[in-house]
Amino acid sequence: MTKWLLVLFCMSVLTAMTLLTTFASLDRSVLHGGVGLWPDPWFIATLADAYFGFLTFYLWLSYKEPTWLRRVIWLVAILTLGNFAMAGYLLWQVLRLRPFTIESLLLKRHTTKPITEIASA
Repeated sequence: MTKWLLVLFCMSVLTAMTLLTTFASLDRSVLHGGVGLWPDPWFIATLADAYFGFLTFYLWLSYKEPTWLRRVIWLVAILTLGNFAMAGYLLWQVLRLRPFTIESLLLKRHTTKPITEIASA
């Protein structure tokens, strides 16, 4: 898969989620919509499936991110924004890699520079 196909995919997810969320929000609030759905076992199973998917993606993200602060910020973003945050993170990763390879996207860990190295730059 090429870099630009991944960029197109991420942009498509962000666009689709924005359109679908806007469409649903114009109908009613997410809190109002959830009242009727909560008793349904399939709603609970689907919601659990989504959040287990979010946490699975987060395991990869926490491997990639060098600091606990960034890991926590991304966890909160994923748990509150779902696929918006996940597509945004993947897009950010794809665009910052030079040179881009799937292996570097999936496996390359980011490192932080020590404070002394940053101060002397």
